[in-house]
Amino acid sequence: MQDSTIRTTKQAGRNKRSQAVSADLIAVVIAVTDGEPRVLTIEQAHALPSGPFELGHRSLQSGLRAWVERQTGHPLGYIEQLYTFADRDRTGDERVQISISYLGLTREEQVERSPTHGWRGWYDYFPWEDHRAGVPPILPDILIPRLLAWAGEAEDLNMRRDRRQRVAYAFGLDDRDWNEEFVLHRYELLYEAALVAEATRGRDDGSAPVVPGRPMIADHRRILATGIARLRTKIKYRPVVFELMPPAFTLLQLQRTVEALAGRLVHKQNFRRLIEQQNLVEETGETTSDTGGRPAKRFRFRQTVLAERTVAGTKLPLSRA
Repeated sequence: MQDSTIRTTKQAGRNKRSQAVSADLIAVVIAVTDGEPRVLTIEQAHALPSGPFELGHRSLQSGLRAWVERQTGHPLGYIEQLYTFADRDRTGDERVQISISYLGLTREEQVERSPTHGWRGWYDYFPWEDHRAGVPPILPDILIPRLLAWAGEAEDLNMRRDRRQRVAYAFGLDDRDWNEEFVLHRYELLYEAALVAEATRGRDDGSAPVVPGRPMIADHRRILATGIARLRTKIKYRPVVFELMPPAFTLLQLQRTVEALAGRLVHKQNFRRLIEQQNLVEETGETTSDTGGRPAKRFRFRQTVLAERTVAGTKLPLSRA
């Protein structure tokens, strides 16, 4: 009897240990092409490049680089660790799954159309985040009314007040400014209100219709939101935007890239003054007439700044109109 109990206990321990616990490496790889921010995707644009961390990988980064190159053929340059997620209820899976995400910045390579991978505009996933042409109609017409209705459906007064304040804070209501960095806050609220497809996956309970925006598998759109938020914050205090620029560029191209990432327009003169004051670029001695007007000077990122990336004083604040 004792032996049987021991065997049962050991088997239970093995079953518990064998409960699928995996670590996935997920890449948010960003490029800006023709003034539009784009993300590298797989599975017909429904997933980010990813794969499990395997014993053969020398490190997390080497594993991530191997998966991205295997799935997309695109070698990674600049990457940094983004965030680690471990929420079982967000993946629709019984496994205990740890998602270790990285942010990569690169330049889009023009390749033949592929059924397995490609580049997709990140505003396809978050259409409410692009304010370059003003407030997108999806906000006042669809998203805000549904969120306010959700806030009003809370069970008690305190919860209704809390939800209302969180919506106002994230979406710039009640005389608050729209904060382009709150990408993840906004997505998480939409998830909590069951207004994105990921929140209603597997349900058949007559949930409210989801808002427009391309969904992704598992928790990949949440991870993409985290990457966008990180990059929007980082371009204001580190010159990472130059990782996305060609070797030579005009100041207008640089401005359009910053605007594309931020989803906001910047004041042209103030932006150029900031670039010049911080000595971030130098003239190449060349001009281009691609702008359609007078020939524009071409610039390049100063390599001394690149070598001193972590030194204070290389800030690139977002200048608002």
